[in-house]
Amino acid sequence: MNGAVRRLEVEPRVTLLDGLRDVLDTTGPKKVCDRGACGACTVLEDGQPIYACSRLLIESAGRSITTVEGLGSPEAMHEVQRAFVENDAQQCGYCTPGFVVATAALLARNPAPGEEEIEAGLGGNFCRCGTYMGIRAVVAGPGQAGGDGGGNVGG
Repeated sequence: MNGAVRRLEVEPRVTLLDGLRDVLDTTGPKKVCDRGACGACTVLEDGQPIYACSRLLIESAGRSITTVEGLGSPEAMHEVQRAFVENDAQQCGYCTPGFVVATAALLARNPAPGEEEIEAGLGGNFCRCGTYMGIRAVVAGPGQAGGDGGGNVGG
């Protein structure tokens, strides 16, 4: 996880999310809906975004897992984390880690995604505070989604 090999002994029914939070004390992925419907628990598995609440931990054995903590730290932020701050793309912050991880995966696939690709890449993550304009400004180019391009990452 996050660049370190971890060996765990857990019951087969433990989800990846519960293992990350309860066993490894990782707090970035959030347990909100616990049904794969909100995206707050989004992590990268071998570079692909997945919902950690919908995956058994044993299914992820031998795979590379990256949480928001693995993307960067407050001292050395990933460009997506920095863009979220610059674009005021968080409010309560509960959904932010999942959005940051999903956005990083989207921009790794395509540094300049179009509207349809943004919708597909971020459509499974929900923000109850409604910070969608700031989030879209992180990935949108100049003139789109109210963004001026100042915080645009990957493009």
